[in-house]
Amino acid sequence: MRRTVSADVSFTTIAGATRVVMQMAVARVPGLDIDETLTVTLDGEPLTPVEVPTAHGGLMHTFDFAPETPWGKKVQVRYAATVTSDANLPTSAPDNPDDRDIYLRPSRYAESDRMLPVARREFGKTTGLELVDAVSAFVHQHLRYVPGSSRFTDGSVETFLAGAGVCRDYAHLTASLLRGLDVPARVVAVYAPGLAPMDFHAVTEAWVYGRWYVVDGTRLAPRPALLRISTGRDAADTAFLSSYGSGILMGPQSVMATIDGDLPTDDHTDAIQMA
Repeated sequence: MRRTVSADVSFTTIAGATRVVMQMAVARVPGLDIDETLTVTLDGEPLTPVEVPTAHGGLMHTFDFAPETPWGKKVQVRYAATVTSDANLPTSAPDNPDDRDIYLRPSRYAESDRMLPVARREFGKTTGLELVDAVSAFVHQHLRYVPGSSRFTDGSVETFLAGAGVCRDYAHLTASLLRGLDVPARVVAVYAPGLAPMDFHAVTEAWVYGRWYVVDGTRLAPRPALLRISTGRDAADTAFLSSYGSGILMGPQSVMATIDGDLPTDDHTDAIQMA
């Protein structure tokens, strides 16, 4: 399988010191051959970000603007990659020893403790992959995909009550319900060939029978084509861009993800693992 992805993001500086953290690069997963480029410019002049490895093969790229940085400097970030799967090697994200404990806990946007009554009421004694399928179907049926319907501060409780959201909201609600029933669940930012409208995408992974299986309540893109970017407890860990200090003003952005040949089919009752 050969996939081509890119992200083009621009923003302008606000006067003062600012730290920017980006997570756009495809995760380093065994079995993937990644040919990529990343360029960052400030008013046309190149910047060199610092590369920081993160959990599960992810990469952060960071850079800092000095206190004397003036207002209105334009930053352009361009990332592009061609990724080929090696059929002779298994593709799976490396795990940490404490993963299952970390991803059982409530987190900022996946408040499994507050969603526990709903999880127990809806799913009772269902277990294993049957539970994962049931949660996926519930989230798909309960929520409407409505761009702009949620705030960046909304967690799974607000999403459940609103009955609408975007991909990160679907992922947070799925993770909350699964963790509430003692199934470790984590949120993954991905490139998603076939997604419409095209953008960065978010899904959930559930730990069942010793493996991580990908769950996507939106059902907007085939899971076998997904490419991992970053993995964590929720969007606080997986955001494609964060800023600290004076901050930034976001400009236009575009994301592209394609696959050679036809898109794979996806029966959402199948157990699918992701690179």
